Amino acid sequence: MKLEEKETLQEKLKRIVLSMPEKPGSYQFYDEDHIIIYVGKAKNLKRRVSSYFHSEVDRFKTRVLVSKIRDISYTVVNTEEDALLLENSLIKKYNPRYNILLKDGKTYPSICITKEYLPRIFKTRTINKKAGTYFGPYSHLLSMNNILDLINKVFKPRKCRLPLTREGIAQGKYKPCLEYHIHNCYGPCIGKQSYEDYIECIQEAKEVLKGNTRALSEMLYQEMLQKAEELKFEEAELIKQRYLLLDSFVSKSEVVSHTITDVDVFTITEADDNRDVFINYMHVKNGTVNQSFTYEYKRVVEESKEDLLSAAIIEIRERFDSHAKEIILPFDLAWPIKDATITIPQRGDKKHLLELSEMNGKQYKFDRMKQAEKLNPEQKQTRLMKELQQLLKLEKLPYHIECFDNSNISGTDAVAACVVFKALKPSKKDYRKYNIKTVVGPDDYASMKEVVHRRYSRLKEEGEPLPDLIITDGGKGQMEVVRQVVYDELGLKIPIAGLAKNDKHRTNELLYGNPVQTIGIDIKSELFHVLTRLQDEVHRFAITFHRDKRSKHALQSELDNIKGIGEKTKNMLWEHFKSLKKIKEADLQTLSEVVGKAKAQLLRDYFTQRETN
Repeated sequence: MKLEEKETLQEKLKRIVLSMPEKPGSYQFYDEDHIIIYVGKAKNLKRRVSSYFHSEVDRFKTRVLVSKIRDISYTVVNTEEDALLLENSLIKKYNPRYNILLKDGKTYPSICITKEYLPRIFKTRTINKKAGTYFGPYSHLLSMNNILDLINKVFKPRKCRLPLTREGIAQGKYKPCLEYHIHNCYGPCIGKQSYEDYIECIQEAKEVLKGNTRALSEMLYQEMLQKAEELKFEEAELIKQRYLLLDSFVSKSEVVSHTITDVDVFTITEADDNRDVFINYMHVKNGTVNQSFTYEYKRVVEESKEDLLSAAIIEIRERFDSHAKEIILPFDLAWPIKDATITIPQRGDKKHLLELSEMNGKQYKFDRMKQAEKLNPEQKQTRLMKELQQLLKLEKLPYHIECFDNSNISGTDAVAACVVFKALKPSKKDYRKYNIKTVVGPDDYASMKEVVHRRYSRLKEEGEPLPDLIITDGGKGQMEVVRQVVYDELGLKIPIAGLAKNDKHRTNELLYGNPVQTIGIDIKSELFHVLTRLQDEVHRFAITFHRDKRSKHALQSELDNIKGIGEKTKNMLWEHFKSLKKIKEADLQTLSEVVGKAKAQLLRDYFTQRETN
């Protein structure tokens, strides 16, 4: 491979890895013929895949694998358990060259309910649908064993492998085993438990395995209360343990289910500009997800989602040669699909598959947006500004935003600061510092009123551009003060928002309007992160200015005690050393270079005398 081609490939793979989500899932590596050569699982997709491309990777097999990679795809799932199951099914389907081959055909265990006269319930790794109904598989043995233990304690199905028949039980051909004598079985083989009662227990056990545990929980709860009323506290405690266990376990996986044999799943996600759509395709065969891809389609004219999805289904099924008789969709189509029925699930395993497909489509859309924004950072800023404009219903795009903050200690050395963001980026040349002149004592509202009036009256007089949005570092009180100055006194029409903090002094609300209302915004969103960054920046700028002023004040107060050191000399010392401590630590030669030998000697004599005293 030529150097230029290698650099292009590395840049392509880097973009893919950087845009990957930090979520659990399975990833696939492709060679130059677009054949899957490796399938892996990850708790954190971005972190795991990026580790392959670190320079310190020294394993020979890993280096060879990385040298063969030409493309990367991935599928997002909800849990680490689902990632494990998905990896297992993809390895078995594609048999990748660089994976450890599962030659023994070993798979995850399932729970089987047999189709016998008196069904048994047990765990198995062999799937034979003629022999019974299967639930699972389970990648965590502890979870599966907890379920079996629960079923055995509550319903007590038989453990023996005898081929029991109605006639044999009636004729007394069978003898009870040890399980009956230790009260782990009700003895249906000798007629101690009726056939109807036994089958009812099996049906309730099926509901548990399906996850329908509400009725059983209620039954156990009532039984527990009854035992307590009868003063049978030991039995009530045992039922309580079963009740809590039933409440805590998870009975099935969202990725794999033996109840689904051969289906296609399609979902469609629209881009923010409505020009592009992302269609995710998943194929489920014999209970496992073995294909998952997302395709991007562009609208040529004003096609509806139904038209785009109809065309994509036909094209994608032909591409993958899928003949599945059932297609799971989020909505019905006007045009029927040949040789297939459409299902729009409302609950259950198929609904879970539909949600998983939707999640992958949305993740693909998010990744594409991230890739585009990395190539063009201004695109991200424009998107966030439009998002803020829509939230606050502003007439103009909030390109120019200003934020104010005050800083003082018991009213001394009171200052204020104004920071300016343009296109959601700090414009430091436009930052301004203010010494509070008319306010005596610690009055934040009066200080804010003075600074805002000085700022915008000057901009108004000089004909300078006004901001598109003012954000106050505070709640309703600060907003009202700014509104009085901007609207009532200066007659300006500048939108005013506020960022309020909770009891733990953490920003948690965006405020806007008159009367002021809380604007619904996710505090984990990118936009909220940018707004809190603006707030942190104005706070930092104000605190720094206040600290500098306080230090300068303390320095000049100390130097006032030295006879022969005037205002000009004090300013020279402040500009050079910035603090009294550094002046005290400076030697005679350093001081002489700043203020001359005579005054340097005065300073040294003064500080030496102070130290001696």
